[in-house]
Amino acid sequence: MHPIDEQLDMLKRGEIESIQVSKEDFLNFREVLVRREDFKHFSGNAMQGGNIIYTYLNNPRS
Repeated sequence: MHPIDEQLDMLKRGEIESIQVSKEDFLNFREVLVRREDFKHFSGNAMQGGNIIYTYLNNPRS
C-alpha cells in the first residue's frame, strides 16, 4: 500500500483530523487520491502559500 493511501485511510477512520500537503507534493498526492473509489469524500482547502489541508467528509461532495 502506498504511504499516501495509509494517510488517507487514517483520515477516513478518524485517527487523524487532517492531512497537510505542501504545494511541492500536491501532484503526487492528488495522483493517489483520485484513484480511490472514495475520493469525493476528501475535501482540500488551499491555504496561503500553496499548501492544502485535506479533511474527510461523511457525505461525498458533488
